[in-house]
Amino acid sequence: MDFSWNDEQAALRREITRFAQKELNDNLIERDRCEEFSWDGWKKCAQMGIQGLPVPEEYGGSGADILTTVAALEALGYGCRDNGLIFSINAHMWTTEIPLMAFGTEEQKRKYLPKLVSGEWIGLHAMTEPLAGSDAYSLRTRAERKGDRYILNGSKTFITNAQHANLFIIFANVDPSHNPNGVTAFLVEKGTPGLSVGNKLHKMGLRTSPMAEVVVQDCEVPVENILGKEGGGQASFTTSMEWERTCILASHLGMMQRQLENAVKYARERNQFGQPIGKFSAISNKIADMEVRLETARLVLYKAAWLKSQGRHPLKEVSVAKLYVSEAAVQSCLDAIQILGGYGYMTEYEVERELRDAISSKIYSGTSEIQRVIIAGLHGL
Repeated sequence: MDFSWNDEQAALRREITRFAQKELNDNLIERDRCEEFSWDGWKKCAQMGIQGLPVPEEYGGSGADILTTVAALEALGYGCRDNGLIFSINAHMWTTEIPLMAFGTEEQKRKYLPKLVSGEWIGLHAMTEPLAGSDAYSLRTRAERKGDRYILNGSKTFITNAQHANLFIIFANVDPSHNPNGVTAFLVEKGTPGLSVGNKLHKMGLRTSPMAEVVVQDCEVPVENILGKEGGGQASFTTSMEWERTCILASHLGMMQRQLENAVKYARERNQFGQPIGKFSAISNKIADMEVRLETARLVLYKAAWLKSQGRHPLKEVSVAKLYVSEAAVQSCLDAIQILGGYGYMTEYEVERELRDAISSKIYSGTSEIQRVIIAGLHGL
């Protein structure tokens, strides 16, 4: 493996970092307090090509490989402190664009991908239900075929981007007796009769990323709006999760790098007992731990992305990366707060917000506990 970025990738990283630092951080403390999604930031990211990174050029994207995409998202996480915006972008790419690319018909791709890439439309997938979270395929949402249409009924919860979405990928069970093989993915556009979005859900972190419940009640969906084939929802969801677990935490690497640099700067400048606090082993050891975590997180995530770039399906490596990077990000936030002391606890220093944002990474895209189950299961346990 070559761990160096090529000239084009390095230039892209620099360009995205400069863009994000300049364009995406305005009034963030207040926007976080008010749970305000940044439409302006969303559109600027689309103009920058972020949402189109993994999408082929023929549909308006840049056709970037997965390693280049990871490099770009890491740079975005370093330059952009709005983790909610980044999360919404990731949800849009991995749960909508990737399934469309992998399973959509040519007509579906040409109809939807250009709008998703340009930032004109926002996409989501609706899988999680009040009684179906980690047990993803125990769906109660049903799809009944009647002639050339399916009738969808059910409710979804914790759905990212729901309030602003234009395209919903709704997972419903056509035949519960077939267990996961009965789950089917449907493309449902905003405004379809029977599709409704509930009230905003208020969160501990990622507050600038909108989240709500989604309900389908006697929602009629044409047969041609199936994504893939009937009973093929498991394949669509698995493909989406493989990409998501590989890429969604790339921005955390950038965040951890920024936190480390800020902690080092503070440790050099803050004096107590006649010397910089970084001279005390209690502080310097935390900084060393932050560095080790960052480098290890990079290695496991880059490895998962590299294996996928080789055409592999690295289930174990993806789970290792998801587990380790999410846990490492939370601990690094805690260390950064401890190094800054009282200032780290204050809103204006922005570290407390990053801790609140990071904690969710241990839950979304499969909890840390589920990742451990997957990893142990691959050892036959």
